[in-house]
Amino acid sequence: MPEIRPFKTIRPDKQYALQVAAPPYDVLNSEEARELTRDNPYSFLHISKPEIDLPRDINPYDEKVYAKGKENLDKFMDQEILIQEEKPSFYIYRQVMGDHSQTGIVACASVEDYDNKEIKIHEHTREAKEKDRTKHVDTLSANTGPVFLTYHAKEKINEIVENFKQGHEPLYDFTSEDGIEHTIWKMDDENLIEKLQEQFAKLDKLYISDGHHRSASASNVQKIRKENNPNHTGDEEYNYFLTVIFPDEQMNIMDYNRVVKDLNGLDSSDFMEKVEQKFDLEEKTQQYKPKEKHEFSMYLDGKWYKMEAKFGTYDKDDVVKSLDVSILHDNLMEPLLGISNPRKDKRINFVGGIRGLDELEKLVNSEEYKVAFALYPTSIHDLIQVADADKVMPPKSTWFEPKLRSGLITHIIESNE
Repeated sequence: MPEIRPFKTIRPDKQYALQVAAPPYDVLNSEEARELTRDNPYSFLHISKPEIDLPRDINPYDEKVYAKGKENLDKFMDQEILIQEEKPSFYIYRQVMGDHSQTGIVACASVEDYDNKEIKIHEHTREAKEKDRTKHVDTLSANTGPVFLTYHAKEKINEIVENFKQGHEPLYDFTSEDGIEHTIWKMDDENLIEKLQEQFAKLDKLYISDGHHRSASASNVQKIRKENNPNHTGDEEYNYFLTVIFPDEQMNIMDYNRVVKDLNGLDSSDFMEKVEQKFDLEEKTQQYKPKEKHEFSMYLDGKWYKMEAKFGTYDKDDVVKSLDVSILHDNLMEPLLGISNPRKDKRINFVGGIRGLDELEKLVNSEEYKVAFALYPTSIHDLIQVADADKVMPPKSTWFEPKLRSGLITHIIESNE
């Protein structure tokens, strides 16, 4: 019975919304963030990625970075770029990318539900990134980026959300520089809030789509705050974390592709011969995008190939081993290319499907990489199956689009004082 609750958000004054709204902190490196904010002093990246306001040679995990984030948050509040609501509310957040539309509920989820696995994970976190976000949340006393959750769609929840959208004017409605439409409505009607809470309490589980490090950091901070608070009741804001919750039927997962720097000592002919032992290969005269599960494409030596996994190369009854990312890894990446740990091996890189096949060609044609592989997108059904089995997906299995913007809704968890 997952719990969601309204909260007194910090949000941009309407005149600053477009400038404040920023990509998630972890989809940009520091230099990209510096460039993006060069002419925008109001970008939320000054808060979520504050090393951009410090010397370029600073360690992004330096204490000064977190202190700068707190300083910038306070400054945005003092200057009323960001304002705090007086009444706890839910928010409805719609994104439109091309012909895809998704509408979620912005609410706080319970750390206890996360710890008790009523909010299910599907991937492990990396220690350095988890420590970074824990320090960031604890120093700023704020969840500055939402966790992206999903659930088995319920008609009643959809009805409440759609009726509310039709009957109310949006708080924000703008198109970001990448062409994504963002619309947010404020829901402060106590009756409607209670109805949504009742509907969510009927769900068995919520599932993390994106934001495992943000979820883990919320749990870590809750333990820190609880230990330091002799009057802990369980109702404090640090017991909850910021989320946007979308129905599974509206999820849009794109392919998450791979490029590799070399063929692990093999020449192209030998490599192709070994690939054909596990995959059926068909040369194509132009770019080829996989059209169904267990189908791949490869770009090598200026040519595209369709690849299909042969019968017997994977266990179709294993929810993890039957994933395309697992099939490619188990039959090609590790045995042929020698990549046993894709999280740490510097010979491999990952390219979100939003960049298209042109990006794969560009990287290989530049000779920085030798070969590229395009995959069919992992389905939300696969993600939920893996989470329900208490298993995890291989690294870089899913790429969700559109990305949630940071800065439009922030959750304050109180100070240590």
